[in-house]
Amino acid sequence: MAKLLQVELVAVEEKVWSGQAEMVIARTTEGELGVLPSHAPLLGQLANPGGVRIILPGGEEVAYEVFGGFLSVTTEGVTVLAETVASVAPAARH
Repeated sequence: MAKLLQVELVAVEEKVWSGQAEMVIARTTEGELGVLPSHAPLLGQLANPGGVRIILPGGEEVAYEVFGGFLSVTTEGVTVLAETVASVAPAARH
């Protein structure tokens, strides 16, 4: 089985999403960043507003708009800490 990331998306008031994912894509102040399993540890500031996409096992995607916050990548997984989070409807695929 392919290696997966443990991902947590947390807003100030609540845990918004938690689970395993194949990849996380986030818009930071330095540009868009893709995180796969075994990625080097890092701490990035999220763009404001920014986007976070979580690619689930099997290819399904969940997307959120985030305002303020940070992305932390460690050996344990990915944590997105945001001031506010809003769910985004998935884009239609052609």
